[in-house]
Amino acid sequence: MISRLSGILIDKESAQIVLDVQGVGYAVDVPLTTYYQLPSTNEPLTLWTHMAVREDAHQLFGFHEREQRSVFLLLIKVSGVGPKLALTILSGMEVSALRNCLQREDIATLTRIPGIGKKTAERLVIELRDKLDKFSVSLPGEQKAANVSLVPEATASEEAMSALVALGYKPVEAQRAVNAALKDSALNSDDTASVVRAALKGLLKS
Repeated sequence: MISRLSGILIDKESAQIVLDVQGVGYAVDVPLTTYYQLPSTNEPLTLWTHMAVREDAHQLFGFHEREQRSVFLLLIKVSGVGPKLALTILSGMEVSALRNCLQREDIATLTRIPGIGKKTAERLVIELRDKLDKFSVSLPGEQKAANVSLVPEATASEEAMSALVALGYKPVEAQRAVNAALKDSALNSDDTASVVRAALKGLLKS
């Protein structure tokens, strides 16, 4: 089992990166909170990882913070929540916000995350509402992510839309959410992380 990787970042997409470790390129799926902290390509990077083993594939998931990986591992223990959905949850909602939703039994907000139906949301509440207490504040990676600017080839709004689609939102929903976020004059429209967070906030409220 691979639990930690250190190497050189050689490629990054909104949902997956490639990390070169002594000549071997590892494809690693990451949540947006980790993606927004990534260095430039050809720079060193260390990730805490989890390998999901299936009959047809071995899939690596990576996190900047060890604590966030711990939350990911709790999520995938819930019936109906696989690694991909757990990654979507951690991309669309900070751990502190997730904890608050579970404690309030806020099923409506949870079901706005792509892939979560009412039954899955109820299971999350029942099984995890008391297990996230030790993660009572935003993890370091989440706090940093809001202030990290990317240097994208596309515009921030295009990058934000791609990120939302990668999370499972329909292109029309993603475009509408990004457009609504950009109407806020206080928003840094050149910062992809800020645009995504504002768009997600709107999606989770709608």
